[in-house]
Amino acid sequence: MSGPPLLTVEDLSVAFAQGGSTTLAVDHVSFTLNRGETLALVGESGSGKSVTALSILKLLQYPAASHPSGRVIFNGADLLAMDERQIRGVRGNDITMVFQEPMTSLNPLHTVEQQVGEILFLHKGMRGPSARARVIELLTEVGIADPQTRLGAYPHQLSGGQRQRVMIAMALANEPQLLIADEPTTALDVTVQAQILALLKDLQRRLGMAMLFITHDLGIVRKVADRICVMNHGRIVEAGTMTEIFEAPSHPYTKALLAAQPRGNPAPPHPEAPLVLQADNLKVWFPIKAGIMRRTVGNIKAVDGISLAIRRGETLGVVGESGSGKTTLGLALLRLISSDGPIIFMGQNINLLGIKEMRTHRNAMQVVFQDPFGSLSPRMSITDIIGEGLRVHQPRLSAAERDARVVAALRDVGLEPETRHRYPHEFSGGQRQRVAIARAIVLEPSFIVLDEPTSALDMIVQAQIVDLLRDLQRKRDLTYMFISHDLRVVAALASRLIVMKGGVIVEQGPAAELFAAPRSDYTRTLFAAAFNMEAVATVPSA
Repeated sequence: MSGPPLLTVEDLSVAFAQGGSTTLAVDHVSFTLNRGETLALVGESGSGKSVTALSILKLLQYPAASHPSGRVIFNGADLLAMDERQIRGVRGNDITMVFQEPMTSLNPLHTVEQQVGEILFLHKGMRGPSARARVIELLTEVGIADPQTRLGAYPHQLSGGQRQRVMIAMALANEPQLLIADEPTTALDVTVQAQILALLKDLQRRLGMAMLFITHDLGIVRKVADRICVMNHGRIVEAGTMTEIFEAPSHPYTKALLAAQPRGNPAPPHPEAPLVLQADNLKVWFPIKAGIMRRTVGNIKAVDGISLAIRRGETLGVVGESGSGKTTLGLALLRLISSDGPIIFMGQNINLLGIKEMRTHRNAMQVVFQDPFGSLSPRMSITDIIGEGLRVHQPRLSAAERDARVVAALRDVGLEPETRHRYPHEFSGGQRQRVAIARAIVLEPSFIVLDEPTSALDMIVQAQIVDLLRDLQRKRDLTYMFISHDLRVVAALASRLIVMKGGVIVEQGPAAELFAAPRSDYTRTLFAAAFNMEAVATVPSA
């Protein structure tokens, strides 16, 4: 492109002081970004992507963070050399940022109008009717349907996609020259993800702004980036155009990232395999109460009349957008929430059992949750976390026998037994998820609900966990219910599939048949979003 780059990051290093030592998180990184261009920074968690982005706007915690070397030149001025007053004039005006998790980025105590309007007031002095008109204009621009009715809404009253659109509206309020998007779609469903990406590209084209896009998902990069910088351990190991990186990668780490798609086909269960679990016309309704007397005036039908059957050794995939009822269904089948309708587990209707009677079945029914950070107690060692179920369900085991079972479970999930005396914070996200899986399998269950177990993980770790789950299933003859909105992972694991929307099953059948020829419009939209995002660029706004 003609003219000097809009942004030049030159020999940037970022160090963090902890105690008496210093850790180098970004190591002599250099790149340029031209006007109207999209540059993607890709790499696994801990590679230095976000730290690099935060350094551009001096948003790190100083003086704990420092810059041993480097300059960040924006429009000819060195941002790192600016004082706080000067950099404030750049933040929110010329350079803005959209973060990964909008729920933690938005103020839960302020309405949509207050939060977007605050940007207009701080940077342009706008208030009153003119500010409200501009807020409505911005919400319309980012695809919020009927924006007037959303002005008084609080973040918890919006969906994930709507919250992210509000964040984008705030970022674009002052028509910046550069937008930094830090994993802006990671927490979103595939259809919403596709809509947000299409929105960003459309806004970029109309406003002529440059975009620095940070992600670990190379499938997204293929759709948005002009150029790519691959980061690993704080360094840029490879840089090039999108075509160069995808078609002729040179660095081993880049090749590993590109190869890290979940692969393989699930083995179908034997048609004569015994049924492990059945549900017939299962319902989970949450009452809506109103009035002084708090009378029930309606119901939220989270699960509304679902029937299914799962055989031994089978993986049933459950897919759908957030709010479709996937997790509620899994929790109901495990009797972790109340439901109506028979649930037949190993030949017995467990929905008729009391708490004490149900306890005898708990060791045969386990769950692995989405968040490997929140599902493990930070105050317990790994051996205590994995062994807790054994103490509850098999109290006659001696301490040595229990320890041997913990060691065997750790080996099965690919972790060294010596790590069992460490604590969760000493492990990576992928290692924590392996611990969570070990906790589930140590009781030798028949049935495991896997609730989005890979969505919080990097692509390489995600592929490793898929291989691990498939290997454990084969060795232990396990039965899985795999809940996910990532259809690439589902395709690698599930032999049968049910598609949920609004608490009901839209369609179901053998996974290979549904992937090859989905029958409903909703399923086709989901699949298009997962495997060809351009196909859903015109999906209706939130």
